[in-house]
Amino acid sequence: MAEYQNTPVSSGEMAQRFIEFVMMQAQNAAFMLGQIPHPQTGKAEVNLDMAQLLIDQLVMIQEKTKGNLTNDEGRILANALANLQIAFVEVAQKERPGASVSPAPEAVTPSKPEVESPAAGTGEATGTGTEGDGKRKFVKSYGS
Repeated sequence: MAEYQNTPVSSGEMAQRFIEFVMMQAQNAAFMLGQIPHPQTGKAEVNLDMAQLLIDQLVMIQEKTKGNLTNDEGRILANALANLQIAFVEVAQKERPGASVSPAPEAVTPSKPEVESPAAGTGEATGTGTEGDGKRKFVKSYGS
């Protein structure tokens, strides 16, 4: 069994480890979004549920570390999240052509997604709004 050595770590090393952690999570999310081909098959595979979980974890890290990050750490985390959220929306629209998915403008602040419920007596679902052609518009939230 490997022994754990409790040696002090400099703030520069901690910053580098944090950035590596963020980049590893972002790379895993990109892999789940099919942006990185599978090493064995060479084909892109998409797993939207896992990609969303990884993106949600990065949002959680951003919230929990707010005010404690250096400018570089905060910038790298924010850029990684923005890129992943845009990629998620693009892939989700390709995977589910009938669904309209858009990122929540408050992606940094998690919010509970709206739940559709049937309108009383009409059998119709209430939406968050309608588009000009009569289709319901649904919004994808990255919050929990």
